[in-house]
Amino acid sequence: MDARRCAAIVLAGDRRQDDPLVVASGRGCKALLPIAGRPMILHVLDALKSAACISSVHLSGPPIEAARADPELLERLDAGAVRWRASGATPSTSASDVLRDIDPALRVLLTTADHPLLRPEYIEYFCAHADQTGADAVVGLAPYSKVREIFPTMRKTLLRFRDDDYCGCNLFVFNTTAGRELAALWRQVESARKTPWRVLQLLGWTAVLRYRLGWLTLDQAMALLTRRTGIRVAAVRMPFGEAGVDVDSIEDHALVEAVMLQRP
Repeated sequence: MDARRCAAIVLAGDRRQDDPLVVASGRGCKALLPIAGRPMILHVLDALKSAACISSVHLSGPPIEAARADPELLERLDAGAVRWRASGATPSTSASDVLRDIDPALRVLLTTADHPLLRPEYIEYFCAHADQTGADAVVGLAPYSKVREIFPTMRKTLLRFRDDDYCGCNLFVFNTTAGRELAALWRQVESARKTPWRVLQLLGWTAVLRYRLGWLTLDQAMALLTRRTGIRVAAVRMPFGEAGVDVDSIEDHALVEAVMLQRP
């Protein structure tokens, strides 16, 4: 299944300097934390480079001094293969800042630097199916059962809908300029990102009640969000468990590295 190509944004800023992963990196930024022998951001950039649906890569953070201190990342920056700009105060402001640099006519894929298990085929699957939805903005979600097959002990924040439990994939596509407006809406939910029912307050308290009672399906939630915002929103169910895993803790790092070291 082919799709129109996307510009890609990779968010690589840090929320807190006292994050154990930032400290463990030894470079003052989580994105440069080594995993399977290389900074994890390079695994993400490799996947994007190899994905046929990606036309350009825009990097928000890490601090330029840290980015240029890594020889391989420096080479990509100097060659223009990756376009860098400073990160904003929050992920949503970082995304908004980079979106202003990208031609409004282009589709945009948004992901994060702490997603080292990302593969080109996951990106291509997501971009193609996001295009097929006809929505302005699309989010990727992986069924928790798929994640649990690979990482049975990993702690995950779950979206518990009536039809299934899902994990976020840190994958978003903005198909239209209207879809990009969700970056502003994102600011309203950043502080509640680990509490799904608080995020669902955007849909109204009736939706929150239905969610808490286990009555709300994923498609119903997308339809409600579309009505509330006026922006057509859809979800792509990713059939890859690895797509639903990021490195959010020291424990996650150990589990993900063990899987990566087993890859061919």
